[in-house]
Amino acid sequence: MAVGSTAVPAALKRKHRRETARTLAFLSPWLIGFGFFFAYPLISTVYFSFMRYDGFTAPTFNGLKNWDYVFNHYPFFWQGLRNTLWLVVVMVALRVAFGLGIGLLITKLKTGVGFFRTAFYLPYLAPPVAATMAFAFLLNPGTGPVNHLLGDLGLPQPGWFTDPSWSKPALTMLAMWGIGDLMVIFMAALLDVPKEQYEAAELDGAGPWQKFRYVTYPNISPIVMFAVVTGVIQTMQYYTQAIVAGKVASGVIGGSGQQFEPGYPHGSTWTLPQMVYNLGFQRFDTGSACVAALVLFAISMAVTSLLLRRRSGFLSSED
Repeated sequence: MAVGSTAVPAALKRKHRRETARTLAFLSPWLIGFGFFFAYPLISTVYFSFMRYDGFTAPTFNGLKNWDYVFNHYPFFWQGLRNTLWLVVVMVALRVAFGLGIGLLITKLKTGVGFFRTAFYLPYLAPPVAATMAFAFLLNPGTGPVNHLLGDLGLPQPGWFTDPSWSKPALTMLAMWGIGDLMVIFMAALLDVPKEQYEAAELDGAGPWQKFRYVTYPNISPIVMFAVVTGVIQTMQYYTQAIVAGKVASGVIGGSGQQFEPGYPHGSTWTLPQMVYNLGFQRFDTGSACVAALVLFAISMAVTSLLLRRRSGFLSSED
């Protein structure tokens, strides 16, 4: 009895080890990718944030000096943080609302669905640099056709990318112009809403707003949540459009030796990703750049976690 009772647990342990090894074998592609492309870079970033390192000489420990420099002495940190959070709040909200609105309109059309779907999706395929340059020329306060049209209509003609109070709204307009990705996602979700629920709502006398609130939104709320979370993550990494718009508006399109004001005009388009690039690749202050990157990562994680924890504001109670 003692021998048999000992053999059974040993066999179970061998079976458990085989199952564990098989599971790890299936997970190995993900584990390798996670280790090399997320865990190792994150650990290295934390390590270098406490080091004095310029990318050429050996790193030396300097405690919290990098953190103190970024928070208290780097002149563009707080402005970049404010601009980034402004873009996260305003740009993400307007993109989600506009994408959902366009998706609703197109799904209600009887004819020309393919044309309008293609017309709204094509701008999303435009390269970010080319699209931003085109927008900057269209919104040029002196020669752009947009201000000429506004002037003919007797409306105010903003400075757009040359005016600090209008530069971020102009970037938001650019983001809404390339709304094709969200439009397609919302259209797919809207087409999956059961028609029987709409018919039942009509029998109960529900109007358009009641049908959207009690039928459409509860069915697509997980997609709205997905759009908000991915939009926050993408906007926290907002770099290309902001820096290209600032350079085009300031007249510094290219060429070495040209002076460029960061975040032109007057720092209004300066974002945290630009700060990481400025510190790490222009000032060769890798330690401070790692601090900025960690701040960006922490804010992204905090905002995303808050949205997921408060998902009841986006998801229906049945989800």
